[in-house]
Amino acid sequence: MNLKATLEQWRMFKAVVEAGGFNQAAEQVHKSQSSIHHAVQKLESALGLTLFFNEGRRVTLTEAGELMYRRACYLLDEAHKVESVANSLKSGVETYLRIAVDIIFPPEMLYKALNKVSQDYPLLRIELMETVLNGANTLLKEGEVDLGISPFPLNSGFSEDLCEIDFIAVAHPSHPLHALNRVLTLEDLKGHRQIVVRDSSTERKAESGWLGADQRWTVSHVRTSIDIIRQGLGFAWLPLAIIRNELETGVLKPLPLEQGGLRKALLFLCFADGDRLGPAARAFLGELRYQTMSLPSVESIAE
Repeated sequence: MNLKATLEQWRMFKAVVEAGGFNQAAEQVHKSQSSIHHAVQKLESALGLTLFFNEGRRVTLTEAGELMYRRACYLLDEAHKVESVANSLKSGVETYLRIAVDIIFPPEMLYKALNKVSQDYPLLRIELMETVLNGANTLLKEGEVDLGISPFPLNSGFSEDLCEIDFIAVAHPSHPLHALNRVLTLEDLKGHRQIVVRDSSTERKAESGWLGADQRWTVSHVRTSIDIIRQGLGFAWLPLAIIRNELETGVLKPLPLEQGGLRKALLFLCFADGDRLGPAARAFLGELRYQTMSLPSVESIAE
């Protein structure tokens, strides 16, 4: 079937919508105002639709224009993806890999996976972005990263279960909660300072594991939370794999909670389009899956 409109006409239409007028669009796409106007006129003629109302120097979308704009954005985005896939195929191995990783993922496993990929692809440049909660998926949606490890599945894209992270409620051995020398309830915790981690996403803000304690310190990284708790200044649910050394050496001590002392969070491996991933990215995914097979458990720590 022959298409009535070209990608360039759709691109000019989109530019006019987003710039608010033909003159403004001409400045942004570096074309003459007459050429943009002509492209949109041909588009309207081919479709048999009126896409704009003229309001002085500005234009407003008609109802049909609003629908066409949404579809045009999708069409142009897909066209860019097709070209990106072609570029990846042409170049063979990618030279740049951008990864967003939630801070609860065990860093040792991440470093091993990154090192293995760097050994196999020595010219690969890697950019690592540490995120919290919705942060990784926001970066994926904005096209800022190629891969993400996130506590949430990606709504538009690919997500697979990667691993389950155990969180354990802990405090310094000298913390007043340990001095109670009895089984604790969640109500006992509410009278003490809880350390929580802030969502790094710009879209939605949440806080990791907040109990609703009367006192709360909010930080941006799990390492900061660990440092504060090591000083005896609060309690928190922390990733077991990250505080394994502190537990083994007695710097941190699990709180004897009646229930809720252990929490679990599923991490997802996310990416927007698998066809755009090159061999280095795929090698990283495989190594990541291999590394997570040896995650520590509560039982292994107890032993």
